[in-house]
Amino acid sequence: MAINAQNQTGTYTRKVASLSTQTVVEIKFGQDVGEVVAVYPQISLTSCEASSGRLNYGGRIIATLVYTDGDGRLCRVQKGAEFTHFIDDERLAPAQRGDCALKCERWQVKRDGSSYAVAIVVGAAVDVYDSATRSFVASVEGAIVNTENTKLYSFVGFSGESEVDDDFDCVATDVLVPSAQALVLGCNVRAGVVEVSGELYLSLLAVRDSAPVCLDRIIPFKCEIACDEALFSQRAFCRAEVKAVNVNCRINEERGKCDVDVNATLGFSGHFYEEEEVAVVCDAFSKDCELSLNFLTEETALDTDIKVYSERVTGLCATKAKLDYTCAFLAATLPSVEFARTADGVEGSVTSTLLYEQAGEVHSTEVNMPFSCPLTGLSANCREISVAVCGVSLRQRAEGECEGEAVLKITGADGEVKTVKYLNEITEQGEKTVPDCAISVYIPSAGDGLWETAKRLSEAPESIEKSNPELSFPLTGKERILIYRPKN
Repeated sequence: MAINAQNQTGTYTRKVASLSTQTVVEIKFGQDVGEVVAVYPQISLTSCEASSGRLNYGGRIIATLVYTDGDGRLCRVQKGAEFTHFIDDERLAPAQRGDCALKCERWQVKRDGSSYAVAIVVGAAVDVYDSATRSFVASVEGAIVNTENTKLYSFVGFSGESEVDDDFDCVATDVLVPSAQALVLGCNVRAGVVEVSGELYLSLLAVRDSAPVCLDRIIPFKCEIACDEALFSQRAFCRAEVKAVNVNCRINEERGKCDVDVNATLGFSGHFYEEEEVAVVCDAFSKDCELSLNFLTEETALDTDIKVYSERVTGLCATKAKLDYTCAFLAATLPSVEFARTADGVEGSVTSTLLYEQAGEVHSTEVNMPFSCPLTGLSANCREISVAVCGVSLRQRAEGECEGEAVLKITGADGEVKTVKYLNEITEQGEKTVPDCAISVYIPSAGDGLWETAKRLSEAPESIEKSNPELSFPLTGKERILIYRPKN
C-alpha cells in the first residue's frame, strides 16, 4: 500500500538571533567649569529596525555634570545627544522584530582646554524575532503511526510606556542629579492587557547646608500595557527601562524642608508565548516498506515565575584616589552595578561616586565594592537576572581603607524549556524483507515500551498486546515475545 502523508501547516514567531555590540558616544561641554566631581549619563532607546543583513538602532543620552565653581559651590550642567549604530548579520531581514536593551557600560571624562568631553561606552543586546512556517505530519495512510497530543508555541511581543509619580519631603535645599533604576517584580497576562508591577530605585545627589548628601527612595509602580494578542491568564517576561526622570524642588522655609516632586517615564518591553494543542505524528513505520523519516525539534524557553531577592552586601572597597583621615566623607551617590551569573548565584561589583572634603575643598573618586550572592531556588533555565542598588554607605574602617555596605534587589526570570519533536516529512525507501516463518521469538531490551517493541517487530501495537497479554511495559529485558504469522 502506498504511503500518503497529510501535513498541517501554519505560521508562528520565533527567535532567529541574539546579537550584541558597543559604540562610543562623546558629549562636549563647551562652558568653562571647575573640577568635575560627578557624572551621570541617562540612556534611552529611540529606534530599532531590521533590514537586509543589518539592524539599525538609535538612542538618546542625557549627561549631567556636577562640578565646583570658583567659590567651591556645587553646580551642575546638563547636555543631551542622540546617536545611531548598527549590527551586521546575514540572518537579518526586513519586517523582523528587534528587542533592544541599551546599557551604559562605562564613561570617561577628558579635559579639553577650558571644556570637558564625556566619552560614554554604550552596549546593546538585541534579540531578533521573525515569522516562520511550521509543517508537521498530522496523519499517514498506509503506515502505522504513533500520534501524541502536544503543545506548540509562538512568540508574542509587547511594549509600552508608563509614568511614575511621587512626592515627598527631604531636608535639602536643591537636587543636583537624580539617578534611577527600575526592576520588574511581577508580570502577568490578562485579556487584552499585560499587567506589570515593580519598583523604581531613586538616588538623589542633593545639597544640604552647602554640602552634598545622597537621598535614597524606593517607589513602587503598577501599570497596564495594551496587547491585542493577550487572551488567557499566564506569566510573561518584561524588562523596564528608565527613559527620563524629572525632579522639581520647592523650598518650604516654614518647615525647613524641601518638597520634591518626581516624575519618571518608564519604557517596557517583553513577551509571552501563545500555545496551541495539536495532535502530531511523532513516529511511523510500515510493515511492507522501509521509510525515511525527517523530524524537526523546537525548543521554547517559557517564563514561569519572577524570583525576587534582597541582599545586604559589605566589604572593603577599591578607590582610585588615595584616602586618609584628612578626608571627610560627604556622600556616596550615583550607584550602579556590574555582575555576572555564577553556578549558584551572582557576583560582581557595586560602583558609586564618593564625594569627600579635603583641605576645605570638595573632591570625588570612584569606589568599587566586590560582592558575591548565592540565589537559592533559581533554576538553570533562568532567562535573565537583573540587579539594582537600593542604597550605598561608605566609611573609613582604618586610615587608607574604605569599607562599604549596599542593599541589592535581585530578580531572576525563572522558567522551563519545552522541547517538541514531530515528524515533518515521510517518504518510501523500497520494500521491506518480511520473515516467512510462522513464529518468531523476540528478546527485548530493558526499558523498551510498547511502541519501540512494535516498531522493531514491524507489527501494530495492538497485535503485540493481543499475542502477549502477559507483558507489562516498560519491559525488563527478561521477557520473550512471540510473534505469530498466519499462513496465507
